[in-house]
Amino acid sequence: MPPAFGNLLIRFNAGFLMLASAGGLATDIAGSFFERGAEATLLADAPGVGIGFLEAHGLALVIGLTIWRIAYSLNWHAFLAAVHALLGTANLLFWQFFIAADVLIVGYATTAAHWLFVVPHLAALAGATRLAVPSH
Repeated sequence: MPPAFGNLLIRFNAGFLMLASAGGLATDIAGSFFERGAEATLLADAPGVGIGFLEAHGLALVIGLTIWRIAYSLNWHAFLAAVHALLGTANLLFWQFFIAADVLIVGYATTAAHWLFVVPHLAALAGATRLAVPSH
């Protein structure tokens, strides 16, 4: 993968993380502190659960902002593949949240996006490995 395309992939990924996590944080804050929105009913009986939502979306925002600002490196493909594999797996393991909050479309969109980011990052790494290994 040419560095220019790799950098574009990193930037696109960072933009997604920043936008999606900002939306998640807004939902977390509305549900946790103002009893509004999709999370309000889920948090009504267990308000302390909101800390996990805030932490996850907050960290995704920090990762997005950091990735946006850094110089391009192949190492970031491995890092971002791992980040999206973690976030996509968490969505699948806790799918009931999307059902209970009646936000299945958000679940489908974000989970698909996470796994769709894993693929090109792994492809970038595989391409770099092929280039690095001498052929005989």
